[in-house]
Amino acid sequence: MSDTELKLEYLEVVVLAERLHRQFLDVIQLELDVRGIRDINNVQALMLHNIGDAEMTVSELMWRGCYLGSNVSYNLKKLTEIGYIDQERSPHDKRVIMVRLSEKGAELCAILKNMNARHLEALTNGNLKSEDIAICRQTLRGLQQFWSRSAEAGALGGMGRIAI
Repeated sequence: MSDTELKLEYLEVVVLAERLHRQFLDVIQLELDVRGIRDINNVQALMLHNIGDAEMTVSELMWRGCYLGSNVSYNLKKLTEIGYIDQERSPHDKRVIMVRLSEKGAELCAILKNMNARHLEALTNGNLKSEDIAICRQTLRGLQQFWSRSAEAGALGGMGRIAI
């Protein structure tokens, strides 16, 4: 593969990653629409899914998810107001807010888990093998770690060679 072809492949991966995220949000929105759930949007539903059974801080939630173009604090406030999230101050550090799903949030999270299970079953009944998913995950994780290190190096003023 030539350098030009490799550059094009790399840029296509970047575009595909962003497009996949948007399409996944569209799939979540369709699931909400089919079920007549109108009090929450797809980004907020993805936040619930990312919280799952855990209790976490707002910063942990931001680290787990991809909320480009959204205001996490605003969405958490809305989710709390409409009953999907419970928030409380950490007993150890009163500055930290802990979030977890309410019963209503857990019910919607279960719907999204079922949706993902349906999709995985359909994928594996098609041409996609579990090894393909593992390789894709490993590759994307490697890119994520590389970009994270690149961003850190850039912030520190050292944009030399970044090891992979």
